[in-house]
Amino acid sequence: MNGLTFVLLILGGGLVLLVFNHDSGQTFGMPNEDFGRMIYLLPIAGLLSVGILAGRRGNMDQILRYVAIWLLIIMALVTAYLYRHDLQGVGARMSAGLMPGSAVEVTTRNGDSEVIVHRNMSGHYEAPVSIDGQSVSMLVDTGASTVVLSFEDAERIGLNPDRLAYTVTVQTANGRATAAPVPLDEISIGPIRRRNVHAMVAEEGRLNQSLLGMSFLSTLSSLQIQTDELRLRD
Repeated sequence: MNGLTFVLLILGGGLVLLVFNHDSGQTFGMPNEDFGRMIYLLPIAGLLSVGILAGRRGNMDQILRYVAIWLLIIMALVTAYLYRHDLQGVGARMSAGLMPGSAVEVTTRNGDSEVIVHRNMSGHYEAPVSIDGQSVSMLVDTGASTVVLSFEDAERIGLNPDRLAYTVTVQTANGRATAAPVPLDEISIGPIRRRNVHAMVAEEGRLNQSLLGMSFLSTLSSLQIQTDELRLRD
């Protein structure tokens, strides 16, 4: 194993430990800031030691070359650690853009969790939502006062829509329809989870896709549309 490989292993291993221990704030009992300084100072100390030994043999050109390479590697790794949240956000945007209809969780600089939903080809924000443990593809609709399930999705999550009382008149894309009020034990999208959510089930044939409406969305701390992204924050 040559010196450069050894340095890369030290820096890479240190970076991995810092990332995994970011939330705890400590690595091997040391504050992450101190551990990070130690990790990048160790190769520098090794570099200086090797330089002194090699300098005695008169190979200064090679020493300067290695110094420049190692310093660039150290700077790149430190930069990657400092901007890890920004890089995570870029990766999440790419993932959401390549897979419309997916919900991607990111962590902001403040440590808050956000869910990004990317606009699909039809211009709508669609995402998989877990309802009582079952995954349902839903349109995020701020114009819907409640969560509204299609007749078929209600059957899929274990409700019996044939036995519900359709007593509420609602306006859908297909015109006026009647819907049945139901309580849902739990709704979650990514890490955002709510219990005992008021919802409705549309009568059969009146709704093509379930809607994630304001009985869920109004509980969020923020809901922002940025270009083709919908950002939900718990």
